[in-house]
Amino acid sequence: MAENEMKRELKTRHLSMIALGGSIGTGLFVTSGSAIAKAGPGGALLAYCGIGIMVFFLMTSLGEMATYLPVSGSFSTYATRFVDPALGFALGWNYWFNWAITLAVDVSTAALVMQFWLPDMPGWIFSLVALLLIFLINITSVKSFGETEYWFALIKVITVIIFLGVGVLTIFGIMGGHRTGLSNFTIKKAPFVGGLPMMLSVFVVAGFSFQGTELIGITAGESKTPEKSIPKAIKQVFWRILLFYILSIFVIACLIPYTSPSLLGASETNIAVSPFTLVFKRAGLASAASIMNAVILTSVLSAANSGMYASSRMLWSMAEDGYAAKIFAKTNKRGIPVMALIGTTIIGALTFMTSVFGTRIYLFLVAASGLTGFIAWLGIAISHYRFRRAFKVQGHQLSELKYHARWFPFGPIFAFLLCVIVIIGQDIQAFAHFDWTAIGISYMSIPLFIILYSYYKIRYKTKVIPLEKVDLSKHR
Repeated sequence: MAENEMKRELKTRHLSMIALGGSIGTGLFVTSGSAIAKAGPGGALLAYCGIGIMVFFLMTSLGEMATYLPVSGSFSTYATRFVDPALGFALGWNYWFNWAITLAVDVSTAALVMQFWLPDMPGWIFSLVALLLIFLINITSVKSFGETEYWFALIKVITVIIFLGVGVLTIFGIMGGHRTGLSNFTIKKAPFVGGLPMMLSVFVVAGFSFQGTELIGITAGESKTPEKSIPKAIKQVFWRILLFYILSIFVIACLIPYTSPSLLGASETNIAVSPFTLVFKRAGLASAASIMNAVILTSVLSAANSGMYASSRMLWSMAEDGYAAKIFAKTNKRGIPVMALIGTTIIGALTFMTSVFGTRIYLFLVAASGLTGFIAWLGIAISHYRFRRAFKVQGHQLSELKYHARWFPFGPIFAFLLCVIVIIGQDIQAFAHFDWTAIGISYMSIPLFIILYSYYKIRYKTKVIPLEKVDLSKHR
């Protein structure tokens, strides 16, 4: 792969904040409330802890491969080289599709968030401005993307820190005038509510909240010193995510009972019932809704920025590997894959236009991308397991690796099994009620992935690469 065409401009602080910012967004600020409402405070905490541990193992797996072979195609390239080219092809297009659709969702959401302040302005104007802004950031330089994402993520981190401080003071009655302590953990059916089906559904919510952490693998190809920056970023991000998510869920659970109707009404654009807004209001901060609306706007723009970067790099990488048209492999003097960026922007814009002129098509595309992030995580776990086994079979020593994933082979096996459980549990209640429409919508990503995999496998007659023939060379 012509990695020398890509400018290595991302620093350690960029990588840390990109991975951190990719996982702290509306999943924490808004929909975390619905997790507590569904499974109770104990169930929500358990689900977020479990997914957090799984994500840690996935990141260490990705980190080991990314420090050994830092490429912008990341897990698509790893699957191609360590498992089967058909898997690499399917994972690459699966991940590109996921982020291209997510880009459209984010620019649509940005319009809804802006209408909190300007309800009379047509939403498509805000969406168009957001899409143009994200395109300009990404086409300027790799550094401009990294800097923008750094500051977006910093805003979110500061918000969480302030929230935790205000929340703890409110729990003890120092703010808000009423001490709650742990009383909400014992009301009615708390701490665990709804049994296993609800627990599984909250694992799905938690999983979606953590998606974006794998961006650290995509950015490896443009990191100045991947062997140093990636391990450091992984270590920092794990503790920050665990700290921010678990403590935030704990504070929300202490202050808002799981029976609160506001938590059940949470959605990505319903700012008024964001659990963060509710806690700030309880502490006596009157302007909480407007402040959180601004923070959520930065979260949405951050997600769109990351989506544009990730999808354009994946398309560029696939073009380099022969999985996409060669035109997408072209880069400019600054190392930006311009045609891949333009192609992704066009798809994002067309998808957004379907939300204006054809809502059913738009909702179909959004549903189709639902489980693609979990499928990408499965690909990371499988690729790392095969990489390490091939490394041993071919006579290499672990001392050759600049970064070692923890607890191999437990890590990738645990991550694989939990991902499978989460995918199956996406909408387990639909199976219980034989709701085939709901099943089709919830699990649409799976047949799409199988079609991609089968197409390449049948056309090119690929096979799983024997361990002794796995390509472990650092350059091709």
